[in-house]
Amino acid sequence: MAAKDDLGRAGEDRAVAHLEACGYRIIERNWRCSQGEIDIVAETSGVLAVVEVKTRTSEDYGHPFEAIDRRKADRLWRLALAWIAAHPEAARGHRLRLDAIAVTGADPATGRLEHLEDAL
Repeated sequence: MAAKDDLGRAGEDRAVAHLEACGYRIIERNWRCSQGEIDIVAETSGVLAVVEVKTRTSEDYGHPFEAIDRRKADRLWRLALAWIAAHPEAARGHRLRLDAIAVTGADPATGRLEHLEDAL
């Protein structure tokens, strides 16, 4: 696995730990369909959160959230709706939202973590 992939996986692991510590229940990780991939699907208090995780070693090339432009956000909404279509029973009774988590630092396990709820 490439170093970039290792970094991304470590960032996602950190994001999952953060979400669980905040009371979220992780429903799925790295769900794929023909349109792309969702990093994390989690549930909390009647909310189904589709979470995009961005991990960077530094902000030398901008903040991780800057990588989520309008085109990426639109794609994430389409993926969220595809996930719901594939899992209607899991989504029933939940409000859908898109969250973003940024992990910044040389070591994702100790780097700065920022969580934007209903960000996109």
